[in-house]
Amino acid sequence: MMAASGAASAADYVIDTQGAHAFVNFKIQHLGYSWLYGRFNTFSGDFSYDAQKPNESKIKVVIDTASVDSNHAERDKHLRSGDFLNVKKHPTATFTSTNIEFTDADNAKVSGEFTLNGVTKPISFDVTKVGEGKDPWGGYRAGFSGHTRFALADYGIEQDLGPASTHVEIELSIEGVRK
Repeated sequence: MMAASGAASAADYVIDTQGAHAFVNFKIQHLGYSWLYGRFNTFSGDFSYDAQKPNESKIKVVIDTASVDSNHAERDKHLRSGDFLNVKKHPTATFTSTNIEFTDADNAKVSGEFTLNGVTKPISFDVTKVGEGKDPWGGYRAGFSGHTRFALADYGIEQDLGPASTHVEIELSIEGVRK
């Protein structure tokens, strides 16, 4: 989810999807009776972060929409169809930050452009820094979690799932390895 910036003092990180230390999860109400949970299994990204200048951070994430996984093959097939993600026409979703504003050392509002289903709109995430430091293999890592909520209709997804199911919640857990 996170993209490298040109800030000279910032460290650049690649999201650790190889070690499965990052997740893009979602949930949506099912007819107002329960929650349906899922995730995207394939995504990539990078970010730039400097604890001394956190508001200069940059983030970019690219999601393979065909990797949607709700733990139900037939539902996933429907989610990939033109009714929802339309993966044949729009194989990726992207988020690119445009502004990051830390309110303290660990909490920020990350704003940017989110493209889903061929529609690009501004969106914001509430983000918390989980931690940073050396890892046991001689590298250096930084991790963040974030969440947001948006209307499906804002991204051209008009499938009627009932009045309780008009919005989806996204949760990100991102651990980056310094390059």
